[in-house]
Amino acid sequence: MDAHLPSPSRRAVLTTAAASAFVALTGSAGSPASAAAVSAPLSPAPETIALPSGMRPEGITSGPGTTYYGGSLADGRIVTGDLLTGSVDTLLPGAPGRALRGLFHDDHCGVVWAVGGVTTDDKTVGHVWCVDASTGAVMHDVVVEGAGFLNDLVVTDDRVWVTDSRVDRLTVIAHDHATMSASGPTFVPLGGAWPKGDGSFNNANGIRLLPDGDIILNNSRFGGLWHVEPASGQAHGIPVSGGPGIIGGDGIETDGSVLYNVRGSGQHEVSVLRLTPTSTGWAAQWRGARTDDTLEVPSTATLAGGWLWAVNARFGVASPATAPYWITRLPAA
Repeated sequence: MDAHLPSPSRRAVLTTAAASAFVALTGSAGSPASAAAVSAPLSPAPETIALPSGMRPEGITSGPGTTYYGGSLADGRIVTGDLLTGSVDTLLPGAPGRALRGLFHDDHCGVVWAVGGVTTDDKTVGHVWCVDASTGAVMHDVVVEGAGFLNDLVVTDDRVWVTDSRVDRLTVIAHDHATMSASGPTFVPLGGAWPKGDGSFNNANGIRLLPDGDIILNNSRFGGLWHVEPASGQAHGIPVSGGPGIIGGDGIETDGSVLYNVRGSGQHEVSVLRLTPTSTGWAAQWRGARTDDTLEVPSTATLAGGWLWAVNARFGVASPATAPYWITRLPAA
């Protein structure tokens, strides 16, 4: 472990206010936040996993089992290892000008999809990559012209859906598991109640699927959770009851009806919500927030081995090119 890593005192808990709300809603601070099946935590498991210094990680994904993948803003490398042993190896070497943000492991065919961009001569071009999760070979590199800030993604049976934080649209890549082909991009403009941006600030950020297969987004600038109809792009605000509300956030992770919004209610927290269908769409109930004294501006999280693992992007840290970075283990709901 890097000597600069914070002391892992294992104080991963619900925040005080969150714990009160959680107990009131469930009857026990240790009760599950939803009926979603969460496997029993595997142990022993490290409390933090050191990543390469200067890596500037943002995205994390996992699968199969406790294998994880982390992407770099610094040079676009992908590292991989096992969350239970804390190992770190390079899957995809870095490249000049490349930056990776969201990652998503496709369990059907053993690939990692990654989004980000490549900067040359002060111009950044958006890309969506498909990388073999075993060899690191780049199977597809899809250029997205007109992209502003490709940020996160979710993979379905035949589509890759990507948020563009500075363009109010979803980027879509069609793919086929059997042939490993990919085509696109095409675009679905965000409409309805979606709060429009001017291209200067980050709006759509985290993306996952609702239990019915529709899309859920968060919004870094305006806050809140948003239900999006994939075919039309029509967006509807999801009312959130209880807690401080979702004021922004970065990555989203889901487990059935449980949703984790990274930094949804604080810079050093992961908000936990329960999604429920309504007669008009979806609603969310705030169930508390995971926090820990090793969380330092987390960006994304992944569920594996019965735990929630959050990568600490440490945005704003002094000397990011040499600073230490790590993953924090948190209790899952």
